[in-house]
Amino acid sequence: MEWSEGHAFPIEDALEMVFVFDRTGVISYANAAAKKKLEFEEDLCGRHISDIFPGAYKPTENGFETEYPFGSELHNFVAYRKNLTCFPVEARTIESARQKDTYICMANDILEKEYLNREITHVKQEAEQALKVKSEFVANVTHELRTPVNGILGNTRELIDTVSDEQILKALRLIERCCGDMNKIINNILDFSKLEAGKFTLEPRRFHFRNMLDYVKTQHINKLTEKGIGFFMTVSPQIPEYIVGDELRIIQILNNLLSNALKFTAVGKITVEVVRTARVKDKIELFFIVKDTGIGIDKADKDKLFQSFSQVDASISRKYGGTGLGLNICKQLAELMGGKIEVESEKNKGSTFSFSIWVGICEGEDAAEQPEDDGNGMHIFTMAPGGEEEEHSDNVTQYGTPENREALKKNLSKLILCVEMENWEKAEMFMETIRQLTQDAPREVSRVILRLKMAVQKESYEKVNAGYEELNSIL
Repeated sequence: MEWSEGHAFPIEDALEMVFVFDRTGVISYANAAAKKKLEFEEDLCGRHISDIFPGAYKPTENGFETEYPFGSELHNFVAYRKNLTCFPVEARTIESARQKDTYICMANDILEKEYLNREITHVKQEAEQALKVKSEFVANVTHELRTPVNGILGNTRELIDTVSDEQILKALRLIERCCGDMNKIINNILDFSKLEAGKFTLEPRRFHFRNMLDYVKTQHINKLTEKGIGFFMTVSPQIPEYIVGDELRIIQILNNLLSNALKFTAVGKITVEVVRTARVKDKIELFFIVKDTGIGIDKADKDKLFQSFSQVDASISRKYGGTGLGLNICKQLAELMGGKIEVESEKNKGSTFSFSIWVGICEGEDAAEQPEDDGNGMHIFTMAPGGEEEEHSDNVTQYGTPENREALKKNLSKLILCVEMENWEKAEMFMETIRQLTQDAPREVSRVILRLKMAVQKESYEKVNAGYEELNSIL
């Protein structure tokens, strides 16, 4: 069979350009797409293939030569039009199975594709540059903010030591607290900007693991005691005394998870458990579990937890405070240390956050000292003051149950004690716990709670006492 213009090939209407040529390199057939794109009329046949692809095919005395192998693999060629302008194509050349010394070249115009790729690359570069500028701006601004905040904080602490007037002291302590909160926000924003810009680096070093956990406990023990929440921490005996990792960032994750647990837990307990789950050469995987009996999270809202600047509910940021950055930073830190963070939770039944990290171990320090066994294969490492663990029941949060009434009475007693001592900051904390314990209470009780809360916020001693007496009589 002879390849010629007279044959009606099924490929005539193909969108890609098709050429048929022999061993001499002379084109015997070109489809409609080839003629249109190369702007040839009827004079394309009879031309040499090197006229179309001069960079891929070179004419020789007997035909042509090419460095591109025949087959299904695509190659980037440059195709020349009749007017000698050119455009890029993706092409492949195969040898005909029907006719000896006959070759078929199929080529796609990729001019638009290359243009779009350049546009995408340009947009990506602009986005990366904008991100870099934004991250540098945020880092500079946060550094600049620290100077006045620390100046206010330092002067406030100096004044606290010299002032005796209770009203002035109260205002100064409020300023001190606000400066501390501002520094925490600044640190979060700075960490986030570094992580986002890819400039965050870990600083691993050898440290005493159990001392680190004890340090974390001491940072939260006062608030735990004030709220009357049980706290229990256990650590596996398989974890060495000394490990190699970024101690500061491990503390940062634990502090964030414990702060959230404290913030959203009114009654019950918080437990921390650390176990060793794997070892590869001189690396071990540690698995941390932080469990609370707080307000919990709906399953549908769990995905929002680790997003930047995100709160499960917009009202949470107003009620409890927070930037929505903490958990996102924890997620990125855990991933930087080779692990991940997850959460299991149910509304009104508490939350369990868990994260894993990989740390190094030093030679000869794989075996840990053996603390006193608690009988369950784990070892109690530290416990909040208050004696034995109290069983937490879901009935505590259900208004009207004996457990709920008992918890309400305890928190009311603590509230009125704080009011008597004019410690309104702690009084607000116990008031929030009382509010959580009466969420599903009847309307008449809710009204009393609302009046009591407003009285605490206004620091009205008489109205707080009146509300206390009214609620106590109901209970």
